[in-house]
Amino acid sequence: MAKTTEVSKQESVALGAPEKVSVSATEEQLLYSKILDICMKIGLVGIVLSFIIYASGILPPKISIDEVISKWSDAKTYNTMLSENGIHHGWSWTQFYAHGDFLNLFPIAFLAGITILCYLAIVPVLFKKKDAVYAVLAIVEVLILLGAASGLIAAGH
Repeated sequence: MAKTTEVSKQESVALGAPEKVSVSATEEQLLYSKILDICMKIGLVGIVLSFIIYASGILPPKISIDEVISKWSDAKTYNTMLSENGIHHGWSWTQFYAHGDFLNLFPIAFLAGITILCYLAIVPVLFKKKDAVYAVLAIVEVLILLGAASGLIAAGH
């Protein structure tokens, strides 16, 4: 069932529409936005907590801030530093969850994956509404995002 929202006169004039406009959201749009809202808040809390853990020194950093600063401007040296510390491209950073400087990457990765969760949530709704085209497109979108996140679809490395 679509939810209707009235748009103010000022907004409708700005859109070049008649004074009274009704905007509606579909069931899957509402579900997508609800999941996005909840997950965004969880991710934000995760970022704040991981930053507090990092900044307070509760978990030691994998690479000291002095070492990062000293090698930041030279990409070759920086890549060498990463290699020397066992840090490689892709998801290798996940093994360093006990280090404050890597812990904050987990909520960022979670936030990046929210779109996948949202698409997966709306697929059953789309099939229930017999909207197979959008359901298949949502599944394909999930597969593409998972392929990109896995490193199967990558460029520039």
